[in-house]
Amino acid sequence: MKTLRLAWILALALSVVSGCTTTGKTADRSSVSPVIDRIQQRGELIVGTTGDMPPLNMTTKKGGLIGIEPELANAMASAMEVKLTFRTMRFHELLPALKAGKVDMILSSMTMSGRRNLEVVFVGPYFISGKSMLTKLKTLAFMQNPSQFNSPKTTLVALKGSTGQEFVGKSAPHAKLITADDYTAAIKMVIGDKAHAFVADYPICAVSVFRYPNQQLTTLTQPLTFEPIGIAIQAGDPLLMNWLQNFLITMQGSGELDAIRKRYMNDASWLKELP
Repeated sequence: MKTLRLAWILALALSVVSGCTTTGKTADRSSVSPVIDRIQQRGELIVGTTGDMPPLNMTTKKGGLIGIEPELANAMASAMEVKLTFRTMRFHELLPALKAGKVDMILSSMTMSGRRNLEVVFVGPYFISGKSMLTKLKTLAFMQNPSQFNSPKTTLVALKGSTGQEFVGKSAPHAKLITADDYTAAIKMVIGDKAHAFVADYPICAVSVFRYPNQQLTTLTQPLTFEPIGIAIQAGDPLLMNWLQNFLITMQGSGELDAIRKRYMNDASWLKELP
């Protein structure tokens, strides 16, 4: 951790030097980084997340948040020397909350899509994902041809406001689409035979198979799409964007980011902490 802190200090120093003007004077910080000013003035970093997207973010039995993104957020708050507060909400509520200034950034398995990038700035990626389908073994046995999923007789569920919803609309326009407010509700629809498959990020589908071992769930062995996951922030804050870029470079270069990913992708012991 001392090595990581030293590397971070050096990266931040380089950032400050590069941010100086040709006259040797730094820019007025309040004019270039309203979000960093806000964070430091209140001594608190507020991060928006859903808290139900394992292994990226999930809520424990005790009500705490664990996962790749909570660990990243904790490292950010430590580097900023402020306390960390999570605000959990439904996925489709995250972007409006960010644009309204209710959260400082979003860390919630959010794909850096072109459509979203027209509204907010993304920094990353810190994780690579892709779309998959969570279904039951009996459904796969019945659906001999993948094209059968694109049928009016097939019901698919996706998270409201997600790229999964967009994917179904483009790839299976003839299927009946149901949107769910959160991942838990969507998974229960598949388990309860109210939907033939849940279209979501591959890691979430894979974890769900292990999380519900008695429900005969299965998923695809390879993602259907390539989706980079990034940190979403408000537009108009170049210093915060630069800070986050340097932070991720330092986390990656030090090996800490890979260590965090391995903790949740290669070891399922954390599953016992979930409800």
